[in-house]
Amino acid sequence: MSDEFRKNLMGPEPTLLPAETEVYQHLALGQEALDLVAKYPTSSLLWAILAEEAWADGRTIDSYAYSRVGYHRGLDSLRRNGWRGVGPIPWEHEPNRGFLRALYSLGRASAAIGEAEEPERIEKFLNDSDPAAKAAIEG
Repeated sequence: MSDEFRKNLMGPEPTLLPAETEVYQHLALGQEALDLVAKYPTSSLLWAILAEEAWADGRTIDSYAYSRVGYHRGLDSLRRNGWRGVGPIPWEHEPNRGFLRALYSLGRASAAIGEAEEPERIEKFLNDSDPAAKAAIEG
């Protein structure tokens, strides 16, 4: 059996997003996501943080909007890094967490506003990306 055949049987390789070193540094220094997102608008992590903060404040529509932007920015980044619409996006790889957090937040907010199919689609996408991600986010 060829190595190529084995690889195809195992499915696509995990997608590993690049680190957002500058974003991490600013956050570690105590800067707020809202103050950083204009400088780093492609950061799913910043949009996910904004979505989580809005949710915690009871601002469901703001959380939905922030998470939707983070989700789409994350899809763009995933595609730039070789993702083809399927395959693992492991939570254990820290740079993937911004996207996965935005995805989770989008599912939660879309359920809260009464969307019918979106929460189920997102739940499946999150589980297909990494079955451990939801528990890690909720933990």
